[in-house]
Amino acid sequence: MQALGLVAEYNPFHNGHRYHLQQARLLTGADVVVAVMSGDFTQRGEPTILDKWQRTQAALANGVDLVVELPVFNAVQPAHRFAEGALRLLNDLQVATVVFGAEHPEWNFDSLVAAETKFKASNFKDYHATYATQFNQQLSAQTGYSLTDPNDILAFAYYKARQEGHYTMNLLPIQRRGNDYHDQTITGKLASASAIRAAWSDLKTIKNTVPAATMNELAQLQRLPSWELLYPILRNQLIQTPVEWLQQIYQMGEGIEYRMKEAAQRALTYADFIRLVKTKRYTYAYLSRLSLYVILNISKAEHDRHQQVPYHHVLGFNQVGQAYLNQVKKQLDYPLIVKVNRDERDGRFNLDYRAGKLYQNFTKVEQDMKHAPIRTVKEITLTSE
Repeated sequence: MQALGLVAEYNPFHNGHRYHLQQARLLTGADVVVAVMSGDFTQRGEPTILDKWQRTQAALANGVDLVVELPVFNAVQPAHRFAEGALRLLNDLQVATVVFGAEHPEWNFDSLVAAETKFKASNFKDYHATYATQFNQQLSAQTGYSLTDPNDILAFAYYKARQEGHYTMNLLPIQRRGNDYHDQTITGKLASASAIRAAWSDLKTIKNTVPAATMNELAQLQRLPSWELLYPILRNQLIQTPVEWLQQIYQMGEGIEYRMKEAAQRALTYADFIRLVKTKRYTYAYLSRLSLYVILNISKAEHDRHQQVPYHHVLGFNQVGQAYLNQVKKQLDYPLIVKVNRDERDGRFNLDYRAGKLYQNFTKVEQDMKHAPIRTVKEITLTSE
């Protein structure tokens, strides 16, 4: 069986995702679709609107055959580490082609990656601009291209990850269809995930933008998972934890621990907290990710240790996905986790377990322990000759 790989957050799964999936199947002729999907927190460090099991169910109902979780130590990361972790799993799962949306699929991303090797580290020392801004300035100067759209940034990251990992899978960018990534308007059947999240309580407005499986879950949503709801936990953690301990948190540095601790003393809302911490040096996404690392108490040493032990946590499959797993499982280099037990909870899966426990503040549903993968039956369309 030839496998097609997708990297997704599905936050939530909408009509644009379904279109992308259908086009990927048509272009590759793949026998099976394997999606590596973020768990309960996104690349930007935000809690997902629906939990990973709900989003897995929607993916399986709309054409994905196998869903594997991207561990939190890769999922909640800048684009290059996010892409690196995803391709590492897809390579081990022996996918032939990885398909992803881009604003400019015609660009030669391999040549942009080659241009990056000429960058000078000394040029990234402007503390009045984010690393992303400085990176893009250098890239534009070298090549004339600007990576400003999130989908193009991820496309670049996939090509870079393939080169650095010496992977042989094909990379196939396809034109993203629908509204802009950050567009908040809903005018038809295609809308951005951020627009759908913003209008989550207006079911009449969003009903035509998402498939039935997503709509059913959104209709039952009582409150939107958000940092505002998690802020009391973050605030208490920052106030109670000594600065020297905060300095051990992954990605903490350059004195930002002092800003965060002082902001927590003063701010009663997450919005006010971020406003007090924010500088030109740090993006909102960076601060959101760092806030999650603080709550989960992820140290630099712990993060690096978990990076060394990747695994495949299976969230769901249909009979085609199950057959593919049976085909490749004996050749996998990384362990296959089908059900989380105590040994997994206390070992390699511990960071994801802690993230799931934090997300349980929204859903009240156990996210991992003894949770079996979702199993669905793939519908087969019969045609007469």
